[in-house]
Amino acid sequence: MINNKVQLITYADRITGQGIDELSNLLNGPLNNVFAGVHLLPFYNPIDGSDAGFDPIDHSEVDSRLGGWNDINVLGANYDLMADLIVNHVSAQSFQFKDVLAKGKQSEFWDLFLTKDDVFPNGMSEAEQQAIYRPRPGSCFTPIACGDGQTYDFWTTFTDNQIDINVKSTAGIEYLNTVLGKFADNNVNIIRLDAAGYAIKEAGTNCFMLDETFEYLNTLSAQANEAGMETIAEIHSHFQTQVEVAKRVNMVYDFALPPLILHSLFSNDAQALLNWLTISPRNCLTVLDTHDGIGIIDAGPMGDKPGLLNAAQIDNLVETIHEKSEGQSRLATGAAASNVDLYQVNCTYYNALGADDFDYLLARAIQFFAPGIPQVYYGGLFACENDMELLARTNVGRDINRPYLNAQDIDAALTKPVVKGLIKLIQLRNEHPAFNGEFIAKGEGSVCRLSWHDDTSSIELKVDFASREVLIVDHREGEQSINDLADYLV
Repeated sequence: MINNKVQLITYADRITGQGIDELSNLLNGPLNNVFAGVHLLPFYNPIDGSDAGFDPIDHSEVDSRLGGWNDINVLGANYDLMADLIVNHVSAQSFQFKDVLAKGKQSEFWDLFLTKDDVFPNGMSEAEQQAIYRPRPGSCFTPIACGDGQTYDFWTTFTDNQIDINVKSTAGIEYLNTVLGKFADNNVNIIRLDAAGYAIKEAGTNCFMLDETFEYLNTLSAQANEAGMETIAEIHSHFQTQVEVAKRVNMVYDFALPPLILHSLFSNDAQALLNWLTISPRNCLTVLDTHDGIGIIDAGPMGDKPGLLNAAQIDNLVETIHEKSEGQSRLATGAAASNVDLYQVNCTYYNALGADDFDYLLARAIQFFAPGIPQVYYGGLFACENDMELLARTNVGRDINRPYLNAQDIDAALTKPVVKGLIKLIQLRNEHPAFNGEFIAKGEGSVCRLSWHDDTSSIELKVDFASREVLIVDHREGEQSINDLADYLV
C-alpha cells in the first residue's frame, strides 16, 4: 500500500550531480523526514540518450554511472519507489533494433518492433493516416533501410530514435515481462506506465486510447499487482479520459490540476478549479511540474468535447505563462525547440508564476489539499528558475526545466524562504491525520475552500484569489489554530 504522503520526482544525477547512492544520502540527510516516496526518473542505460532516459538502449540495465540494481534495492527498502515501464518504445540504438537493421525480417528480434504493415497489411489510405493521433507534428512512420535490402516503415510515435514496440507479439510481451521482473526483484513497488495510451494501434482508428488500450491497461495492471506492485497510467488527454482510465488502473495523474491552478491565479476565478475537484479521480497522483512541460491539453477542449477551460481561456493561459516568464517559455516551446509537443508549455512552474514566492506557495498549498498523493519535482522543490543556459546548449525544450544541480546548489536553495515554506507545507501534508479522511470543495467567484476531515480532526484551506488572503484552519486534539500562508515565507 502506497503511503499517503508527499513524494519526490527526480533524476538521480541531475539532483545530486552523482548517482543513486548519493540520492539516498540526500533523502536521509538534508531532506530527512520530507518525502515518503520517490519517482526515480529513468535510470536505465543510457541516461543521456536523445530523450533523457526515455529512449533506453537496455531497459533492464541500470546505467553504471548511477550505480546498480543493488542501489535501487536499497532506495526501495526505505521509500515507496516508482520506476517507469516504457511501454510504447525502445531506442533505435538498442542491440535488438541494431540486429533488425542488419538482418531485416531475418532478425530474431523482428517481431519486437511495430511496422506500418503490421497494422495496415492491405495498405493505408490518406484518410487513415490523417486520423492517427500523434503528440507531435509530422508522420508517425520512419522509413528505414535494413540489411536484407528492404526499406520498412517503422512506427515511431515520438521520435525516429524511439521505435515502437509490438506489444501484442510474443517478443514484445517477453520484453516488457523482463523489465517488470527486474522491478519486482529490486523493491520497486509502483510502476508508471509511460506513454501507455499509444501502445495499441488498430487500422481505421486514431490509434490512441482505444477500447483495446483500456483492456491492455487492465492486463498490465493486474500483472503488476500479482507481483506486488501498483500501477499508474501516464496519459495526457481530455479530462474525461483520465476519469475513465482511473477505473482501469490503480492510479492516474491529475494532469488537469496544474493548468487549472494557473488559470485561477491568473484570472482570480476559482470556478473551473472547483468544477474539476468535484469530479476528479480520487485514486490519483497530483503534480504541478514534472520532467515534461506544463500540460495544457488536459484542461482544454478536444474535438467536439468541451474542456474544463474553453479555447479562449487556454490561449490566455499559455500567453500569460509566456508573459510571466518574460518570454523564456516561448523559446522552449513548440517550433522554437527540437521537441515540438502539441500539448505542453516548457517552463518551470515557478517562472510560470513570474517567480512570485507567495503565488508559488499558494499553488503548492492547493495541490496538497486537492485529492490524491502529491508529488513534487526536484526543480520545483528548490524553486529553480528556467535553465536558459542548458536550453541554449541542447536546444531541447524540456531541458529548461531539467537542471543539473549539486550539493552547493541544494545548500543554497534550502536557505530560500520559499523553499523553507514549501517544506513546512509538505510536512503539514504528511503529518495531518485529516488528509486520510473525506474531502470537500466549496466556493464561488474568487473564493475557494478545500477541506478534509475525519472523526477527530479537520483541516481547511481558505483562498480568496482576488485579495490573495489565504488561511489554513487546523483543528485536531480539540484545539484550533489559524495560520496565514504568508507566514510560511517568514
